[in-house]
This record gives sequence, C-alpha cells and structure tokens, in this order.
Amino acid sequence: MKDNPVFIPKLAVVGVGLIGGSLALALKSAKAVGEVVGIGRGLANLEKALELGVVDRIEQDSCAGVADADLVFLATPVRSLESVAAVIAPSMKPGAVLTDGGSVKAEVVRAIEPLMPAGVHFVPGHPIAAFATLYQGKRCILTPTEATNPAALDLVKRVWERAGSEVVLMDVEKHDRILAAISHLPHMVAYSLVNSVGSYDRYPENILDYSAGGFRDFTRIASSDPTMWRDIAMTNREALVEMMENFEACFAELKKDVREGDGEKLFEFFMRSKKSRDAIL
Repeated sequence: MKDNPVFIPKLAVVGVGLIGGSLALALKSAKAVGEVVGIGRGLANLEKALELGVVDRIEQDSCAGVADADLVFLATPVRSLESVAAVIAPSMKPGAVLTDGGSVKAEVVRAIEPLMPAGVHFVPGHPIAAFATLYQGKRCILTPTEATNPAALDLVKRVWERAGSEVVLMDVEKHDRILAAISHLPHMVAYSLVNSVGSYDRYPENILDYSAGGFRDFTRIASSDPTMWRDIAMTNREALVEMMENFEACFAELKKDVREGDGEKLFEFFMRSKKSRDAIL
C-alpha cells in the first residue's frame, strides 16, 4: 500500500535553527507534514523562520506550542534537552511522540525517559547532518531502548526517511563512543591546535596571522559554537576521554618517531593513515 504523504498532521519544532529548521523544510518539501509550529525564546528568529516559510506558526510559550502536536522535535543544545522536556512533556497529548537531535544520547536518555507522561513516547535520535537538503543521503541514528514504543520508533524512522536520511538503529553506548571518535574528538583536537599555535610566544607577532589553507581547513571546526561543544564535552565525558587518551597514544608514537628522526617509521605512520583516510572517500 502506498504511504500517505501527510502522516504528521502537526509537528512542533523546539529550536528553529539549522537542525530543526532543516527537518521542517525537508518534511514540507516531501509533503509529509501538515502544520509546523516553531517554538523558541527569540522572537526575531521565530519571525524570520515564519517569513521564510520554514514554519507555519510561531509560539514563544513552549507548552502552548506542543499542545495537540503529533510529533515534537527538540533541536536545542544538548544540556538543555532535559529542562525543555520537563517543561513541555505534561502538555503533550496522549499518543504524541517526542524525539531529539542531540549528538550525545546516554545522558539524554537517562534524563528524559522518566519524564514521559503515560501515553507519551520518547524516541532518542541524532541526525548526522543538517541543511534543507542537509539530510539528503545522510545518516540519522536512532537509539531505542527497552522502554521505546515500537510504533513511535517506526514513526520517527519514517520521518527521517522522508527527510532523505538513511536511518540506522544503534545501541546508546555504541552511539556515544562512535560519535566521540568521529565527531567530538576532532573538535577537541581542532580547538587545542588553535590554542596551542595561538599561544606560541617565541616571536612577538601572532603567528596565526600567517596561517594558510591547510591550517585553516583543518581548524575550521574550531569556529563552532563554544557553548554547544562545552555541553557535548560535559555530557559525553567517559567516551570522549577514552578517545582523547587513544589519540594521545598515537600522537606520542608520532612524536617519538619525529624526535628520533626515524624516517622508516614516519613513512609507515603516514602511509597507514593515508590508506585509512583514502578508504572513506
């Protein structure tokens, strides 16, 4: 049987930024959603989203905004997810589904699952990318638990598929460790590298002024929102520290080879990395 295009009569997006706005636009484009309500504290941002057609209605009162919504998507900073869920959950109707886009899952799941009223279901999720075509061909990881309602999980899975994503189901702990490796660690390295070079004081001028393409490309993610990355580092500490220690061990190996001038080992180290990097392209 052909899937009915509109299967979410009312979607509420809490936090109409890149992540939330992109999902709203993708579902509108797919004609999978009826009304989209944008919820947030900043009126100017909400009015811009309304003007651009990202949402159909705006609401600064989050409880009023989620009332009668069939699906609520939390697209706020990861450390705010619990407090936002605590406020809106009592106003959600029975049968409604709450999901999120946080890049850390274990702490979010532990915090939000106990807040769900009877008949309201939480499905933890994490889209790996974002733009109106942001999700096209990208992955979205859903991390259901034993408490996850199967019908709610199916609904959220369909949402991300209609947005153009490949949906992957994954254990919560596995998600956090994988993201610590492929996303969180690179940001920590980029931030550290900029601070390290920026604090080099052998010469009077700031040597960052001489940075060219390679340095700028590598450290681009160090321009990311500090609040967001503070929150991620604090909520995924165990997995992130494990990956940082693993990185320290690899960097120590490279440092030793450089100090000793061991060309053979340096070549092998660089070649091993090149092969791994080339394989993912």
